[in-house]
Amino acid sequence: MQVTENQNINKIKNAVDTKDGKLVLDSHKLSYHYDRVEKWENHERIAPVSVDMALTRACGAMCSFCYAMVQEPQERSYTKNKEALELLDDFAEIGVKGVSLISDGESTLSKAYVPFIQHAANIGINVGNATNGWEWDPEKIDQVLPHLTWVRFTCAAGTPEGYSKIMFKGKKYTEVYDRAMRNIRYAVELKKKLKLKVTLGLQMVLMPEFEDEIVPFSKLAVDLGVDYGVIKHCSDDEFGTLGVDYSKYEKMYNLLNTAESFSNENTKIIVKWDKIKNKGKPTYKRFYGPQFLLQISGSGLVAPSGMFFNARYSKFHIGNYVDERFKDIFKSDRYWRIMDYLASPYFNAQTMMGTLPIQHYVSEALDNHVKGLSKIVPSSGQKPLHVNFL
Repeated sequence: MQVTENQNINKIKNAVDTKDGKLVLDSHKLSYHYDRVEKWENHERIAPVSVDMALTRACGAMCSFCYAMVQEPQERSYTKNKEALELLDDFAEIGVKGVSLISDGESTLSKAYVPFIQHAANIGINVGNATNGWEWDPEKIDQVLPHLTWVRFTCAAGTPEGYSKIMFKGKKYTEVYDRAMRNIRYAVELKKKLKLKVTLGLQMVLMPEFEDEIVPFSKLAVDLGVDYGVIKHCSDDEFGTLGVDYSKYEKMYNLLNTAESFSNENTKIIVKWDKIKNKGKPTYKRFYGPQFLLQISGSGLVAPSGMFFNARYSKFHIGNYVDERFKDIFKSDRYWRIMDYLASPYFNAQTMMGTLPIQHYVSEALDNHVKGLSKIVPSSGQKPLHVNFL
């Protein structure tokens, strides 16, 4: 029996009610971009709705869960302001709607960071930012917060001691932790003061060995006054380099339910149940997602997914926007040859790439759509928050 995805926002899969609107973190928003789904289904070439990227590969953290650890080695290039702004111009020209500064580096460290966000706002592209918050000081916050759609702070522990084990393995961990907390509190207060629409969240990437930080993390999110705290799975490559044992997530279900119980009117604690229960085994083999949600490395490397940034996947490396304009890369035969290969029977996402990529929800939905298991249909009515971020 064919099932259609519900058109009513009140019944969007895994949507969470917040004081600012419906928040969708554990699903996708393809129904709100049905025009592109339709073109894709008709084998037309489409621009990605969203791009996840970084403005640098630099990062001062040493996070145990960081997928960037398995994305080496690759050639590094320095992104200058001119190249970053031209990239945005190319995005606008081809029809990209949202950019997430989230990829394999800490974008707040880039000299292009503030100009990039301000220029994006001027040309109508939504920008979200994931950051550890260490170098996101009040001066930067003042310049960018009014132009951002969302900010998500990576803080995989609720205590300084836990922070030192998971994120910053140095003698100054307490100083770094405290600085991040001050910057988050400043952003929360600035949002209130200026009545900004930006959504502020705290994120825990959960590795099973750090389950004792689940409850402290949830309490910290509520104490900081962010709009939400989200607990998500940890991705790994196909070789299990990070050592994620997905079978151990199940015994944490009670703890995760307890975490959600800390939600209140101002702060929602959200568990990405779909991915946590997935156990690292996607139902799909064809990888359709990158055509709608593309990733770009902080080195400038354009690849379909961050799963392929490592040099051993060089056959999936399409180009580098530091060396040539992105709009030319997008129009190239190589770009579409690689996209077509990933969507073909010759590629198997279950065995030929890492687990649970950023494009997981999108790929799963498109695969179900093609198979007739759950058809994507155009949505009507009020849109959820961050609709241009799939």
